[in-house]
Amino acid sequence: MRARIRTARKAMVVAAVASLGAGLLAGCADDGKDDGSGSSSDGDSGGKTTISVGLFGTMGFKEAGLYAEYEKLNPKIKIEQNVVERNENYYPALLNHLTTNSGLLDVQAVEVANIAEVTATQADKLEDMSKAPGVDKSKWLPWKWQQATTKDGKTVGLGTDVGPMAICYRTDLFKQAGLPTDPAEVGKLWSGDWAKLVQVGERYKSKAPEGTFFMDSPGGLINAILGSEKEKFYNSSGEVIYKTNPAVKAAFDLTADAAKKGLVQSQTQFQPSWNSTIANNKFAAIACPPWMLGTIKGNAKPDAAGKWAVAVAPKGGNWGGTFLTVPKSGKHVKEAQKFVTWLTAPEQQAKLFKVQASFPSAPSAYTMPEVTGATNEMTGDQKIGPIFAEAAKAAPVQVIGPKDQIIMQGLSDNGVILVTKGKSAKDAWESAIKTIDNKLDQ
Repeated sequence: MRARIRTARKAMVVAAVASLGAGLLAGCADDGKDDGSGSSSDGDSGGKTTISVGLFGTMGFKEAGLYAEYEKLNPKIKIEQNVVERNENYYPALLNHLTTNSGLLDVQAVEVANIAEVTATQADKLEDMSKAPGVDKSKWLPWKWQQATTKDGKTVGLGTDVGPMAICYRTDLFKQAGLPTDPAEVGKLWSGDWAKLVQVGERYKSKAPEGTFFMDSPGGLINAILGSEKEKFYNSSGEVIYKTNPAVKAAFDLTADAAKKGLVQSQTQFQPSWNSTIANNKFAAIACPPWMLGTIKGNAKPDAAGKWAVAVAPKGGNWGGTFLTVPKSGKHVKEAQKFVTWLTAPEQQAKLFKVQASFPSAPSAYTMPEVTGATNEMTGDQKIGPIFAEAAKAAPVQVIGPKDQIIMQGLSDNGVILVTKGKSAKDAWESAIKTIDNKLDQ
């Protein structure tokens, strides 16, 4: 799974009753204080206890008013966040601090692509949040809770958001291509099978508006397919199986087939050239967790508002999500545990979704009005919260490995995209394997 570097989060604007932005990064509040994973606070301010929080990207806690609310509820507490813009810069520094068990803040965020490595190698440096007062594991999606839990039952972090997978599509382009535009009818076209999605792409291509493609990128397609598999790159024993897992090869071959047929653009997601294809209406559909709507809005022209819709994906899957951990070496461990427990409670997750499009990992939030009534500027008056809620509940308990990000990037950027440039699927697969194995050996 490709790491979510939160560009989309800055771009998200909330609309109507509730709205839905990771993609690849935005500006951040309180940035520039150290590297985001080393302490920059003396721990106390004006007689108050300062809880220091290390984050990456714009996670939205401050923007949603949650810090201010907690400080009002707890007058002797002050929250200070230290933010690094990109997870690719944040995580190596965090891992170094965990390894040396020094320089850690009271709370440290961990992206889902990195949680397996942290859980497997750094659990002894982190508090077991399953034992924190007020924590009830049943409040989280089972697969989300499991992602941060060691084999012996220690839970190193509490989940904030998840990235349930849907398909976002342009209703105007679908209509021009003779396809239905109602979300329920669109979802039926590919229900239960990613191959049906590719078949819809062939129908689209036969009548496609000039200069447009069915989907945005081969990387987006293969990532979505694999996001719905229980096992992809590692098995439950922690062994690398991406080369022998038939599900990975099937996803690669299906994506390569779509690429060969010209159904996907020859683009790498979150690059400037890819961003411009959103602005210029160059594709009709995209694999779409809630935060992707922020990326779309951030790059689309104003007249695109209301022209998108969200349909159920062929299979339930997940792309993205974060955890909050409490290092044992933090200055205010008990206060941090209390704060993280409150911050990840269903009520706060629902509030965060309303402002930041961070979809809750707490199922009880799915019946709250912030979710049931959620709309988005790009999708008009469609109630999109329930679609993402069903996707979240349908996502498998997926095995996540420490190098998932490297493997996913290799399959995408050094694999299926080559088919859009004329290589055969066989040659693209061999190129991907060579690249991935070289990086895994480093």
